[in-house]
Amino acid sequence: MAGRGSRLRPHSLTVPKPLIPVAGKPIVHRLVADIAGLLNEPIEEIAFILGDPAWFGNEVVESLKSLATDLGAKASIYRQLTPLGTGHAIMCAEPSLSGPAVIAYADTLIRADFDLDKEADSVIWTKRVNNPEAYGVVNLNEKEEITELVEKPTEFVSNQAVIGIYYFKDVSVLKKELQYVIDNNIINGGEYQINDGIKRMMADGKIFKTGTVDEWMDCGNKEVTIETNRRMLGFLAEGNEPLISENITLENSEIIKPCFIGEGVVIKNSTVGPFVSIGAKTKIEDSNVKNSIIQTNTLIKNATLDNAMIGNHATFDGKFTNVSIGDYSTLK
Repeated sequence: MAGRGSRLRPHSLTVPKPLIPVAGKPIVHRLVADIAGLLNEPIEEIAFILGDPAWFGNEVVESLKSLATDLGAKASIYRQLTPLGTGHAIMCAEPSLSGPAVIAYADTLIRADFDLDKEADSVIWTKRVNNPEAYGVVNLNEKEEITELVEKPTEFVSNQAVIGIYYFKDVSVLKKELQYVIDNNIINGGEYQINDGIKRMMADGKIFKTGTVDEWMDCGNKEVTIETNRRMLGFLAEGNEPLISENITLENSEIIKPCFIGEGVVIKNSTVGPFVSIGAKTKIEDSNVKNSIIQTNTLIKNATLDNAMIGNHATFDGKFTNVSIGDYSTLK
């Protein structure tokens, strides 16, 4: 999670993208919890690969340590100070690269229910897509083993897109191959890539299988993050996760579910929902809000919002509709 999240600006200018809440919980918190649920076994350690300390500072580190503790795991913090690719980022966590491990990119969310094949040397998680030419996909043999990774194929290879989550029975094997990639300056797209280490493992006869997820939700930019919020609220509404705090003030207003409403929210003379997430201590007055994300300590007045994303400590008073404003912004 070392990237700066430039596609999600202005929201990622003040909060690292993996810590931006979706449906009331930071993206990386949801992802780690979902992976832990799929593994269904104790987790010893969660290693987080962050960027520059000036950006990913103490508050971020403490949040991640708390996440690991909640799952009964030790937290390890590593830094990738220069953006040299996925393979390089993984190698920044070299002391933790031993034994069985999952590697995941922290800007995506999943819904899945499958048995992880822990006899395989590696499992690459995939999602069946309608337009495989837009993704990196896997090529499978008659045994349903992965034989090749193909980036944006011009001819049909398969419809299983790689989503950026990997299981390794012994991640030290990947570490050895990535060290070779770096030592021999094997670069693709100007960076050291995890795929080059994986391809070396395949060439050595290691067995790769797929684990196909039911849902794969991106949080790369404002539009897809709002869509992910919408889908996540729909899933959560079917489960047992509480979405609306008991400690809210509702005056002459209506909440159309599903919505996430945080602690201390005040809603007056307004209609909120469906598919709205509102962070703690935000106030909404004389407004209609749907299909939007509004973070904490923000004031919304006289607004009709749809497909909007508004940050923390912001003030919005006006007739705009489809907006994206970051933290500490004011529109009156």
